[in-house]
Amino acid sequence: MVFSSLLVLVRFLPCVLLIYYIVPGCLKNFWKNSVLFLFSLVFYAWGEPVYIWLMFFSTVVDYVNGGLAGYFVERGRRGVARIFVVLSVVINLSLLAVFKYAGRYALPIGISFYTFQSMSYTIDVYMGRAQAEKNPVNFGTYISLFPQLIAGPIVRFRDIAVQLRERRSNLLQIRYGVLRFCCGLGKKVLLANQAGVIFQTVTDTAAGELTMLMAWLGILAFMLQIYFDFSGYSDMAIGLMAMFGFMIPENFNYPYESKSITEFWRRWHISLGSWFKEYVYVPLGGSRRGAGHTYVNIFIVWFLTGLWHGATVNFTLWGLYFCFFLIMEKTWLLKLLKRLPVWLSHVYALIVIYFGWLLFAWEDISGHRAYVKALAGIGAGGVVSDESLYLLVSNALLLLVMLVGATSLPARIAGALTKKDGMGTAILESVYVLAVLLLSVAYLVNGTYNPFLYFRF
Repeated sequence: MVFSSLLVLVRFLPCVLLIYYIVPGCLKNFWKNSVLFLFSLVFYAWGEPVYIWLMFFSTVVDYVNGGLAGYFVERGRRGVARIFVVLSVVINLSLLAVFKYAGRYALPIGISFYTFQSMSYTIDVYMGRAQAEKNPVNFGTYISLFPQLIAGPIVRFRDIAVQLRERRSNLLQIRYGVLRFCCGLGKKVLLANQAGVIFQTVTDTAAGELTMLMAWLGILAFMLQIYFDFSGYSDMAIGLMAMFGFMIPENFNYPYESKSITEFWRRWHISLGSWFKEYVYVPLGGSRRGAGHTYVNIFIVWFLTGLWHGATVNFTLWGLYFCFFLIMEKTWLLKLLKRLPVWLSHVYALIVIYFGWLLFAWEDISGHRAYVKALAGIGAGGVVSDESLYLLVSNALLLLVMLVGATSLPARIAGALTKKDGMGTAILESVYVLAVLLLSVAYLVNGTYNPFLYFRF
């Protein structure tokens, strides 16, 4: 199931929210967590009934290994505890290798997210950053929480350990959650899906008919689609978690406003970047052992980041592409960018990001050659055609809305309008929620194009 579907919006969510708020919050939220655990398993099994056992297995493995690691750490026997950490890492990475990279099995939805999340728990217990969770229902809830199970954000156990036992829902949280969910739903259904149609139109065009204008428009559409698609899903996840009393970290911070690639990767998919920094880059030595070692560590992190997204060559090249710019910025380029006008640094970042999405968009690397020729205006389709002009003109307003929507301007305007909490703010929020819900449902009823890009990761 996906959040942006009628099944979830009309049936699943109302049902789980109703039951969740009916059951008591006693016994350190045991019953509420049980409801979330059960419905999360239903949510996952609806789309992946065959692989529900895989998530169960990962949950049991890390519950046991984390518990044993915590037991021996408390008794000062870190050498023994380390054995269980290694077991956790090896088993989780083996699952990824078999199901994601071996190519023999269908890819279980969300496996990259929940294995990273599960594995980090055992590591944190060993490092003393979290206490081992003794309640299996609480731990199962943490691993399987359906709002962020499929595509993150990747939530570390220590970030919500206390919330699992002591959270209290209130009207302000629910109000915030509904607003955030609707914001994400609008991003996904009303913007990302429309950008996806433009990109699909371009990619369906024969190489001999692909013009320069259409090629540039296609990558711009993909650039906007993947942002609104993924950040929209993250907004929905954060909103749903708030409805259930959880506050989790942000995953996007207007990344297309960045003035460097270093800044971009601090704003895009923040939870994944933080995970690699904390569990790979820093343990390898970070930047503490000299420039050469630092560059090797950056290379390892970005090779693994590309590999995390997929085993095909394009993802590896995509990771190494950004690795190159990050190393250049760390050595000399970032100093130069700080001396340039802000708008010029911003243009540099957008150009690098734009061509990065060209690598990311197609798993078949052989298709890039014809597309690059079209981008350069030397393809068989020429520079412009009636079809490409029509595609641009007919979608000009939509593209303008998305370009503005990818910045912080709408949020600043909304903040100014709702600065003073009161009846006026409540009416504005209610109108917004109702409008987004009605438009999204109308689109979902009439439309059939509703992909989610990060399901494949």
